[in-house]
Amino acid sequence: MAKLHITTTINGDEMEFLARPDQTLLSALRDELNLTGSKEGCGSGDCGACSIEVDGRVTCSCLMLAPEAQGKTITTIEGVSDKGTLHPVQRHFLEEAALQCGFCTPGLIVAAKNLLERNADPSEEEIRFWLAGNLCRCTGYDKIVRAVQAAAAEMREPA
Repeated sequence: MAKLHITTTINGDEMEFLARPDQTLLSALRDELNLTGSKEGCGSGDCGACSIEVDGRVTCSCLMLAPEAQGKTITTIEGVSDKGTLHPVQRHFLEEAALQCGFCTPGLIVAAKNLLERNADPSEEEIRFWLAGNLCRCTGYDKIVRAVQAAAAEMREPA
């Protein structure tokens, strides 16, 4: 099967890669571009471990075909930090011990960051609703919610 030439912006950088027409974006990110932070948990869009942002929307990369990335702007977990400085969501996940095995963490962080870009002061209910597409089998969700709340509070503080 002939590969297609894809041009896209990933984590702020213009990128080009070749992908099979039936290849998932998750597979292309991991196998063609060596962006291995996003994980395949289920392969059916049920767990959220592979969550990325595509044109500002949280998307399960296991459900999107790589050719659909043509011309899109994509942010993966690798693009969340700012030149090695952890994003407040990442830092508070560590401080609140909101992770154990870490498999779901990249998708949760991408989704939480996306929420806080849309809503600077979400309620606990809004946080739980927004993260409902991301499954964690280790922590429960209380520490995750606390981490998102702490990141939101920090991000609201004047610089």
